[in-house]
Amino acid sequence: MAVQKGRSSLASETRTLHVGDPAPDFTLRTHAGKTFTLSEQRGKNVVLAFYPFAFSPTCSSQLPGLQANLSRFEEAGAKVAGISIDHTYANAAWAESLGGFSFPLLSDFNPHGAVASAYGVMRDDGMAERAVFIVDAQGIVRYIDVHQIKEEPDEEQILDELRKLG
Repeated sequence: MAVQKGRSSLASETRTLHVGDPAPDFTLRTHAGKTFTLSEQRGKNVVLAFYPFAFSPTCSSQLPGLQANLSRFEEAGAKVAGISIDHTYANAAWAESLGGFSFPLLSDFNPHGAVASAYGVMRDDGMAERAVFIVDAQGIVRYIDVHQIKEEPDEEQILDELRKLG
């Protein structure tokens, strides 16, 4: 599985996580007040979409795009989860303002950015990079793509990478 080179302010050499590494496990609260534990998703591929902030313009386009294509991700055998450093209440209010999401928005609020740090995408300015990780059904990172903050990831590229997992 290929890795797209990071195009952000986070140099690819400083990343702590690489394709082929076990995905760091985590448990985070969802915007719906539930918990999401990555290791409980074993047996499914998982798309982790890190986004900088709820209510920001690019995020407010990116996440609805994932929602619009959710059935395609599910057909490709994947579960989608968004992750930001926002509080669960901010994620819930943002989701409501956009008409809701059928996939979880996870809060990496406390301790601040711990999951983003574990995945190597926490920026020095206190927010997560815009990044996509595909974790396979066995819990191994199979794809990493880090973007400029104002650039949306290509959903077709993510779907192509999922299809390669079979």
